[in-house]
Amino acid sequence: MKVIICGAGQVGWQIARHLSGELNDVTVVDNNPDLVRRATETLDVQGIAGFASYPDVLERAGARDADMIIAATYSDEVNMVTCQVAHSVFGVQRKIARLRSQSYLNAIYSDLYRREHLPIDVVISPEREVAAAAMRRLSAPAAFDTEVFMGGMAQLVGLSVDEESPIINTPLRQLTDLFSTLRSIVVGIRREGTLFAPEPGDQIFAGDECYVFCHVDDVSRTIEVFGKTQKKQDRVVIVGGGNVGLEVARELESHKSRIHAKVIERDRRNAERAAEALERTIVLHGDGLDAALLSEAGIDRADAMLAVTDDDRTNLLAAVRAKAAGCRLAIALINDPTLVALMGPLGIDAYINPRATTVSSILRHIRHGRVRQVYSIGDAEAEVIEAEVLSTSPMAGQRLRDIDFPEGVLVGAVSKDGKVLRPTGELRISEGDVIALFAMADDVPEVERLMQVSIDFF
Repeated sequence: MKVIICGAGQVGWQIARHLSGELNDVTVVDNNPDLVRRATETLDVQGIAGFASYPDVLERAGARDADMIIAATYSDEVNMVTCQVAHSVFGVQRKIARLRSQSYLNAIYSDLYRREHLPIDVVISPEREVAAAAMRRLSAPAAFDTEVFMGGMAQLVGLSVDEESPIINTPLRQLTDLFSTLRSIVVGIRREGTLFAPEPGDQIFAGDECYVFCHVDDVSRTIEVFGKTQKKQDRVVIVGGGNVGLEVARELESHKSRIHAKVIERDRRNAERAAEALERTIVLHGDGLDAALLSEAGIDRADAMLAVTDDDRTNLLAAVRAKAAGCRLAIALINDPTLVALMGPLGIDAYINPRATTVSSILRHIRHGRVRQVYSIGDAEAEVIEAEVLSTSPMAGQRLRDIDFPEGVLVGAVSKDGKVLRPTGELRISEGDVIALFAMADDVPEVERLMQVSIDFF
């Protein structure tokens, strides 16, 4: 597949990294020659320096025979015009645009993106993706990471293993025997900074970070098995009332259980906008690092605090201050992946990576057809892929134990006729089943071969 990626920032670079690693023909376009150079020197991609919305630049990038264009520059307007030019001049079939402005995302204007108007096939909103990720973190406060699969019937949960955890030094095979009715399976372990797909005989040690794939009804019990407790989030403080904070506050207001939220926003205009948009949420104007203001917001009684400003360091410091004041759960928005290593030493419970959430969303739409969901883990180290099994798939008709999965691939769950099952060796895969796989990055191409989700099937 030939893909043009417009924008070589963090999101564009990560998408290029994924697609080029899967042997796609990728060209990166950016008006910053340094970013283009970084992409071409570190990835197997071609690079064009220039403005992505210019027809002559897209021509040089090979738009006339491109299968897809992904517009992920920092400008909404450039992304929109790029898709229009790609459609009107070059007839590119699939166009994906990243849009940030909430005005462009208002549902009442959705007709704007129809083919006869402004032809964009998929609109990605980083703010909405991040807000959704924040809500998932709040729904599983004992987890450091979480994502929903199989139409909400299954969930990937990231759980850290403490010294007090009852499952320390227990082989995974023994865990399966001990909890035979528990529909969950450990699909990935990060140990001393290295992520891997475990073998049945591998043990779990203190300090490990485990990725567990669960049936949604067994998430709470799985968390208990790891020695953790879930507490209802009744009181939440949000530091940052910009697009992300406002979106989270709206979600909390619409939640079926009544959650009391307070927003702290430093910029007066943003604070006033948030106050006007929210009905039950208290908005405080001031610095989220101000101890007196945090106290006024009731941080010592809060069940959770979300730091979602535009500044990573502010988010980290606000989370540290909240924990010091007695807040039970502190979640920080972190764009810079090198800062994630500070989470443990600083005592911060969980983080949200906007780049990873946006990349996962784009990948989900890139691999359309039989792939229904993609979630990128860590620094593009692994993916969890949910896909429908085709009749042409090598898996169709075989038992799981007889399928030649790569070493870095584990099955998380199988959905048959709408029922989510824990994978066993005897389980036979049929056409139409939906399967969720954890795959290390190097093994993703082989997973796609097993799924038969290549350009031939689009």
